[in-house]
Amino acid sequence: MSVKMEKPEKNTALLEIEVAAETFENAMQKSYLKNIKHFNIPGFRKGKAPRKMVEKMYGKGVFYDDAINFVFPDVYQAAVKETGIEPVDSPEVDIKQFPENDLPLILTAKVTIMPEVTMGSLDDIKIEKPDYTVTDDDVDAKLAQMQEKNARIVEVTDRAAQNGDTVLIDFEGFIDDVAFEGGKGENYSLELGSGQFIPGFEEQLVGKSLGDDAQVNVAFPEDYHASELAGKPAVFKVKINAIKIKELPALDDEFVKDVSEFDTLDELKVDTLNSLKDEAEKKADQEMENLVIEEAVKRMEADIPEVMYENQIDDLIRDFNMRLSYQGMNTEKYLQYTGMDEKAFREQFKERAERQVRSRLALEAIAKSEKFDVTADEIAESYKKMAEEYKMEMDKVKQYVNEADVKNDLLTTKTIKFLLEKAATA
Repeated sequence: MSVKMEKPEKNTALLEIEVAAETFENAMQKSYLKNIKHFNIPGFRKGKAPRKMVEKMYGKGVFYDDAINFVFPDVYQAAVKETGIEPVDSPEVDIKQFPENDLPLILTAKVTIMPEVTMGSLDDIKIEKPDYTVTDDDVDAKLAQMQEKNARIVEVTDRAAQNGDTVLIDFEGFIDDVAFEGGKGENYSLELGSGQFIPGFEEQLVGKSLGDDAQVNVAFPEDYHASELAGKPAVFKVKINAIKIKELPALDDEFVKDVSEFDTLDELKVDTLNSLKDEAEKKADQEMENLVIEEAVKRMEADIPEVMYENQIDDLIRDFNMRLSYQGMNTEKYLQYTGMDEKAFREQFKERAERQVRSRLALEAIAKSEKFDVTADEIAESYKKMAEEYKMEMDKVKQYVNEADVKNDLLTTKTIKFLLEKAATA
């Protein structure tokens, strides 16, 4: 294999890859073995004709498509390694020359690559550590959360529904007196005031009582994800099956004994205060890291390809979808409940994705400039800590966590530590 490279545009590489004859011949044989079962050649049982007979009847090109698909991944990765480029997206592949008349196969691959990054001086970075003071009100709020977590859910029958109540409802939606798809539910649990449903829906259930039939008049948002419903007025027929509230336990010594290792409320308050102080210190440290990275990014110059942002949005959405699945939800239901379309859904991740990409590029550039490295012992120690934390065998951890990711995390940690030391001495 031989490779030529040019850069026709900024952040773009065009690879011209000439595939060795032997390499392509092996791929052609694999293509023949994969496809021979489809050929019926006179004088041979179906799927048993020699390759030369098939090529004679149909032309050598009959096996080209699969052969090229077989050969491309390996030669492309070899070309990337040889040229030292860092692709950030999938390549656009084309065939410059077919392997005919003793000519070799030549492929071209146009790919977006990592941008050039230049960093300004970091010597003037100065950050003051945030001070997050813990107050008695913070302790009270934490204890209130414990009450909320241990609340009993009880049904209410002697009053109408209020904001904050959870109602169980049957509902069906109509547009121009015709029921629409996805607009029906039974015994659906809805917290009034939570904003789960489209604007105006929940407010019209406040004041309704157990067993009431309600008519809810709303209009779908103009940017609603289902275009056939967007902007249209709708009527929902709703029945109130139950009204439920949270009944909080008394905040006393008996409650403390039930929910903690302590015997008295005063002991729990002291422990809560100390825990909140620890959390505040960690929060301040994290905020300090964020601020120093922001300062580094301000000193970075780079023409970042849009595809890097889009790829990061894809990663964030995959993480979001995974969290939704833990709650028995999916994206389709989420969009339906929030009234967002797919474009608006992606847009909400854009700012975070751009910040993460810029931060990563700045940290990588600093690590490279300062010649930071990670030793085999540091990687091994990191794996050991993960195994202890997750109570897993080391080999199992290595199956799930790629060594390159461990190395990148360690480099990031070293670089952030370097920036924090800069900020402390500036």
